[in-house]
Amino acid sequence: MSQRIGLSTGVELEYVCEGPPEAEAVLFLPGYTDSFASFALNLPALAERHRIYGLSLRGHGNSARPATGYSQAHFVDDVVAFMDAEGLTTAAVVGHSMGSLVAHKLASEHPSRVSRLVLIGSGPSAAGNPVVGELLGAVDALTDPVDPQFVREFQSSTFTRPVPATYLDAMVANSLKLPASVWQQTAHGFVAEDHTDALRHITAPTLLIWGDQDGFFGERDQQALLAAIPDARLSVYEGTGHAPHAEQPHRFNRELSDFLR
Repeated sequence: MSQRIGLSTGVELEYVCEGPPEAEAVLFLPGYTDSFASFALNLPALAERHRIYGLSLRGHGNSARPATGYSQAHFVDDVVAFMDAEGLTTAAVVGHSMGSLVAHKLASEHPSRVSRLVLIGSGPSAAGNPVVGELLGAVDALTDPVDPQFVREFQSSTFTRPVPATYLDAMVANSLKLPASVWQQTAHGFVAEDHTDALRHITAPTLLIWGDQDGFFGERDQQALLAAIPDARLSVYEGTGHAPHAEQPHRFNRELSDFLR
């Protein structure tokens, strides 16, 4: 069951919390138009040993949808405010796709708050990314209500390996909760900011998890992250697309649990 919490930034975020209260906190930050449910194949297994928090970023899932305020900076401020509200001095942070950019911005600007960092399907920036730029053009043409077929094609395009039909249906349903304006503002915020130069300030041990068939971020992006983040290593998932945590959940869950320990 998800909950909502009011933050000092003025928004309410949807989240789920599982696992032993005394265990290390782990925050999961989902990708563009996704909710905490994008980690549905991971949270139950990981909650056996860790205190898991799955967040839906502002505008996403059942979180509040303010009229404006969808930059990466807004998302980071919300995560810090969430940690403060939950009394979390520090936490491991796991981010996928857009959530990974929020995660590494958080880790570079607030290094003392992030104990370990996991970036899934990530890159140093979406600025100048031609695939993201093509998506932005399609998103700018959206009107309300957002076309379900467009959403299904977008979500399906992120996977190379098959995922459960119920999982894909849930991803589509959550993306359809966003009005066109949130799709558009979030996408523009996604590409507007490049904080690559700040990655050197990350002090947390960092695990990069990347599928070698990722259509958004390529091998060059992984090498750039390895060069920029002082203590980082890369795990490559062969024959896997943009969402290794959903396409190979058993491997991902084992690897993440080992890294967190």
